[in-house]
Amino acid sequence: MKKLIVLAVIGLLFIQPNAQAVPKKITVNSLKLLTTIGLPSEVSGVVVSGKNIIVFGTQNSKAYAKALNSTGTELWKLQLDQSQASIATAAVVDSIGDVWITGATPLPATTTTAPPTAINPDNAAMPPTSFIGDLKALTVWKVSSTGVLVATYTSPTSNVIFPTSIALDDSGIAIVGSIADEKINAGFIVFMSSTGLFSKVLQIGSASTTIESVTRNSDKTFTLVGSSSETIAGKRLAGLTDGVIVKVTKSLKITSVVRSSVNKGKRIWNSTSPSLLLGGEVIVGNKSEVAVTKFSSRYVPSWTFRFAGTGPALTTGSTQLLFLSSGAIPALAWNPKVPTALLITFNSKGAISGADSAPVGQRLLIGSLDSKDFGPLVVTSSGDIVSIFVRNTR
Repeated sequence: MKKLIVLAVIGLLFIQPNAQAVPKKITVNSLKLLTTIGLPSEVSGVVVSGKNIIVFGTQNSKAYAKALNSTGTELWKLQLDQSQASIATAAVVDSIGDVWITGATPLPATTTTAPPTAINPDNAAMPPTSFIGDLKALTVWKVSSTGVLVATYTSPTSNVIFPTSIALDDSGIAIVGSIADEKINAGFIVFMSSTGLFSKVLQIGSASTTIESVTRNSDKTFTLVGSSSETIAGKRLAGLTDGVIVKVTKSLKITSVVRSSVNKGKRIWNSTSPSLLLGGEVIVGNKSEVAVTKFSSRYVPSWTFRFAGTGPALTTGSTQLLFLSSGAIPALAWNPKVPTALLITFNSKGAISGADSAPVGQRLLIGSLDSKDFGPLVVTSSGDIVSIFVRNTR
């Protein structure tokens, strides 16, 4: 018996340990087309109010909004402004389903304006160039969930203005974007109270700064993200263009600026979410990547990834990133031959937990949002139509 035991032990010594199992790559699922919503030149963005999809943009040189159901049936459509030209460029939905849309309209006809100035950081639909120089009035439209224009609020400015993002809470809305004239190319933030009173515009930068996204923090301060090629609040340029994270008090004063840079290259933050999940672009020479970073409330990175791809990079909540992917990703069974819209989902620790892709041919990203009724929504544009995709749950 002892001899058998000894032989068994000796045999075990000669058994080679199994090689460590290679982690299984995550399958990338195909997104499902929900509906198409319009022409690329006419759609600026999409928000969701209950089970209604609200599309907004500029059609025939005039700002508009329309509501569709999940089958693409139009429920209502509204021309937002009667001016000769106007644009609608950003929107948000409040807790009761009303839609707040912002854009720009001309100053009163008696006011002289400077020659047209080129400003369009996100390539959104714009009216004919002969009108762009007139768009110096920041305008907010409040629209009910049933398509009634409840109120219009306007604040004249001295520059061409292009809003890019809205953050809303019970006290009002913060609007950010870009302003320009012959000597200025800067970012801005302005606050409008729930009763329609506008604050003064806080200009950020002066010659080469854009602000692309805003969120309101739990302490009522604001986080603004974008890019800059100049000194802001004493923080100097490090790369060719730096991504910037700007903290602004509720009284609209800058308290901190964090710069994200790359040597001899460009960094741009395109988006931020209330959880401070930021998405952006990294460009060095001919190499293009997208970056996603989860920041703490003190703007310290918790985790970060870079992927081969092109911007913009759009974040939603604390878990999702949408971008045009152009290369393999180690955690995924994925290696696209052409840039393809990819929605990556992360877990709470920053590990990739899932991914979904849109069909080849979607060339431009318009929006990424999460809906209680629809789940994740991906809004993209091909050469001739804007489409909304949802996660395929079959």
